[in-house]
Amino acid sequence: MIGLIQPLNGLLHSAAQFNQAASNITRATLPTSSGQDTVELSTAAVSMAQAKNSFEANNKVFKTVDEMDKTLINAVG
Repeated sequence: MIGLIQPLNGLLHSAAQFNQAASNITRATLPTSSGQDTVELSTAAVSMAQAKNSFEANNKVFKTVDEMDKTLINAVG
């Protein structure tokens, strides 16, 4: 069970990062002639993609640790 703490924390961090990026996108203003808004939206979109990838990686680790725990319990029990 101890091995599940790290990927679980990663999942929570990824979810928070994704939600923050989504919030930033929803608060974006209309584009200006300076193009500043486009940069902010691009940054938020990249952050969302990074959070998604991090979430998926941590989810795979979580599943792998769970499978290893089940294998160990079956071997011992």
